[in-house]
Amino acid sequence: MTSSQKPSTPLLLSIIIPAYNEEHRLPRSLQAIDRFLSTQPYAAEVVVVENGSTDQTTAVAEAFASNHPYVHVLHSAKGKGAAVRVGMLTAVGKYRFMCDADLSMPIEEVTKFLPPALDNYHVAMASREAPGARRFNEPFYRHFMGRIFNLIVRLLAIPQFQDTQCGFKCFEGQTADDVFRLQSMDGLGFDVEAVAIALDRGYTVVEVPINWYFDADSRVRPVHDTIRMVREVLQVRRNLRAGVYRNGQQAG
Repeated sequence: MTSSQKPSTPLLLSIIIPAYNEEHRLPRSLQAIDRFLSTQPYAAEVVVVENGSTDQTTAVAEAFASNHPYVHVLHSAKGKGAAVRVGMLTAVGKYRFMCDADLSMPIEEVTKFLPPALDNYHVAMASREAPGARRFNEPFYRHFMGRIFNLIVRLLAIPQFQDTQCGFKCFEGQTADDVFRLQSMDGLGFDVEAVAIALDRGYTVVEVPINWYFDADSRVRPVHDTIRMVREVLQVRRNLRAGVYRNGQQAG
């Protein structure tokens, strides 16, 4: 299935993978996810959302999907935020899990976000800072820059969490529909916006400590992307103060 048509079978889990120029990492990650899901007792889907790639991302994703009918390949406008939004609003799982294509959090950790390990929440954020979390192989400068950005997020928009930028988050299905119909940012600041929307609309947001492995082939450009994300966090702050999300409006 390569369209945005929703499957009709009830599913426990949707795994949404934004994919930009991921022809090399995506096959390994899809194979790992397939091995994991083959051992689980529940129905699941994987939604790969290609967003403006210039390599063979679409071809490798569709080749895998041709032999794995639970994998769906979609397309979005350019930007990780745009890709996640399309995936979240297309998925049908009771729990919808956004997942970086590099699987820097091993896919087996997803069980921490599902019953019986975790229940009665609306949004669960993977955290590299919560008690019990462990980071592996991360250079000091990347950790330091992440902490500086998180300080900015806490000062301007979301004071209560230590790690809003980890690329692994799980949304309860109806919450995902509500949050992502309002979420509008296409850049990397979309994480902050999505969590801010959830909090502003009264949803329960929790942190889940994970094991996380640094990938040197990260798509994040530390300086350029940090500057852009700060601008987006400032816009989130303005939207919160104006009551945009609470009133159910999509930010312009």
